[in-house]
Amino acid sequence: MQQEHLFKVLVIGDLGVGKTSIIKRYVHQIFSQHYRATIGVDFALKVLNWDSQTVIRLQLWDIAGQERYGNMTRVYYREAVGALIVFDVTRASTFDAVLKWKDDLDSKVTLSNSKPVPVVLLANKSDQLREGVCPQIPKLDTFCKENGFVGWFETSAKENTNIEAAARCLVQHILTHEENTVSDSDPDTVTLPSYNNNTKDRDRARCSTCSKY
Repeated sequence: MQQEHLFKVLVIGDLGVGKTSIIKRYVHQIFSQHYRATIGVDFALKVLNWDSQTVIRLQLWDIAGQERYGNMTRVYYREAVGALIVFDVTRASTFDAVLKWKDDLDSKVTLSNSKPVPVVLLANKSDQLREGVCPQIPKLDTFCKENGFVGWFETSAKENTNIEAAARCLVQHILTHEENTVSDSDPDTVTLPSYNNNTKDRDRARCSTCSKY
């Protein structure tokens, strides 16, 4: 018997970092350089046939970049079980804002066990850098471990780089939380993510991480 899951996932980050482009590429496999800035919040649905027994419906919430300064994020974040935080690798100020988004998220929504929701960091618009963000790998690895991100990916909506892999990483961590919640009655049982980066993005996988803890 197939199991169906509905997961609410937030896509957040400063204005103009490419959140809408990432969602459009992931859900509809299209890319445009002429999207209008999101006002408030927008939605998209991605259905994943995760395995022979599991169907996942990802409800992606595209939160406007300026919303962190408003009072509506608590409403938008409610019942979310994961998030993608996006920054633009060509604009340092958008990376500087990453922790502000993470802190805002952590203060307004938690999992059922009161822990923060899993978050994957996306270093977006890598197609605009000649050498991408690979030279910064040690710094980003350390940054993610120190600040509670489950992983990071160098992404490009234009070139369709690592977007599927990043989403899969996040979903795996969400599923792991659900499985661990079910098995909480047995303290000796621990389920770890079995993340597999065996995708067409594999040649860029060296620039990304998805933690297994």
